[in-house]
Amino acid sequence: MGDDNNWLWSSKETIPSDTAEGQRLIKELLTQLERAEWAMHDSFGIHLAAEEAIVNAIKHGNKQDPNKSVEVDMRVGKERVLIHITDEGPGFKPADVPDPTLDENLDVPSGRGVMLIKAYMTEVSYNEKGNSVKMVKNRSA
Repeated sequence: MGDDNNWLWSSKETIPSDTAEGQRLIKELLTQLERAEWAMHDSFGIHLAAEEAIVNAIKHGNKQDPNKSVEVDMRVGKERVLIHITDEGPGFKPADVPDPTLDENLDVPSGRGVMLIKAYMTEVSYNEKGNSVKMVKNRSA
């Protein structure tokens, strides 16, 4: 992760598999983006990607199991935002997720979140197991 960035804010929390807890973290992230004067369009994309990744971790990764938790590491800097989310699920292979833009998948609900995250973030990487996603957003010019 390298701290080559002077983070203005960082938060590392382990939350239960509860979307309300995820929403609380997203709210805090948005407040910090505003403080760091991130542009509205960048904040919008970061918000969507973070929310999508947290909800995926809770619903798909941990299957909303109250005994499982999600680790959320978020950092906001002047030029970069880093979000790292890890669940206790079995993981998945991003390559196996159907492409939601293909005609045959237009009615398939899965895949949109993974696509949104890729579309809005500068860098997206998953761990080998597929239960952890690291997302970086560089500030738009």
